[in-house]
Amino acid sequence: MAFDRNTKIAFLGMGLMGSRMAARLIQAGFEVAVWNRTASACDELIAIGATALKLKNITDYPVILCCLADDHAVHSIYQQISPYLQAGQILVDFSSLSVNQTTQLAALAQAQNVTWIDSPVSGGTAGAEQGTLVIFAGGDAQTITDLSLIYNVLSQRVTRMGETGTGQATKICNQLIVAANSTLIAEAVALAAQAGVDTSLLAPALAGGFADSKPFQILTPRMASHHFEPVQWKVQTLAKDLNNAVQLAAQFDLKIPVASLALSQLKAHQDNGFAEKDLATVIQHVEKH
Repeated sequence: MAFDRNTKIAFLGMGLMGSRMAARLIQAGFEVAVWNRTASACDELIAIGATALKLKNITDYPVILCCLADDHAVHSIYQQISPYLQAGQILVDFSSLSVNQTTQLAALAQAQNVTWIDSPVSGGTAGAEQGTLVIFAGGDAQTITDLSLIYNVLSQRVTRMGETGTGQATKICNQLIVAANSTLIAEAVALAAQAGVDTSLLAPALAGGFADSKPFQILTPRMASHHFEPVQWKVQTLAKDLNNAVQLAAQFDLKIPVASLALSQLKAHQDNGFAEKDLATVIQHVEKH
C-alpha cells in the first residue's frame, strides 16, 4: 500500500545526514518520532515537531527509517528493536553498509515478516538539507514504489537497483569513486600549489571540463583555503565505505588497485587523528608526505 502524510514514521540515527532528513519529513507534515544513541542529538528536531521515540514503542510505526554509522551500529539497533517489530512493518535503511550485513539483516527481518529495503543515499549534507539526494534502493519493487511520498521529500531520484543488497552495492561503487577521487583531488591541489598556481582558481577554472565533479567543486576550495568546517564528509566514513568496496571486490577475486591505494591513504590519515575531521583535510596528509 502507498503511504500518505498521516503515516507515522520512526527515524533512528540523528547524525549529519539523519538529522537533516528527519527535519525535512517533519517540515513536510509527517508525524516523526526520533531516536539517537546520544539523546541530546534529537533536541533540535523535537523543538520543530518531532517526538522522542522509545524503542519499545517502535511497534506503533508502520515505517522505520534508519541512518546509522556502519555495520556494527545497524546490527546493534536491529537487535534492540527486534523484539518489538510487528509483521507488515517496513524498515528502510539509509545507512551505508556492507552487502553481507545487509542481506543478513534483511533475512532476519523477513523471518519476522518485516520488509527490509536498503536505500543508501548520495548527495552529502547539502543534499539532505535540500531534499536533492539520490537514492539507490534494493528490495521489493512494490514496496519501493509505495514509499514514493517519503522518498520524494528526501530525494530528487530513487532508482531500484535490484534485489536486497544491490542498493548497498551501488552505494559502495559510488563511494569508491568519491573516496578515491578525493585523494587525487588532494594530490592535484598540492601539486598545483607547488607549481605556483593560485589554487583558489582551480575550481572555477576546471568547472565544466572533464576533471570536474561535485566532489571537485566542494573539496577543492576547502583544500585550497585550508578551511575544513563545518564537517561535510568524515574521513572515517569514507574510509569505511572504501574498505567495504575493497572487501566486496575481494569476494569476487576482482583486483581494484587504485581503490586499495586510496584506502591506505585514508586509513593513514584517519590513524593520524583525523577520523572525525572533514574529508578535505586529506590535503594535509598529502602535503606532509
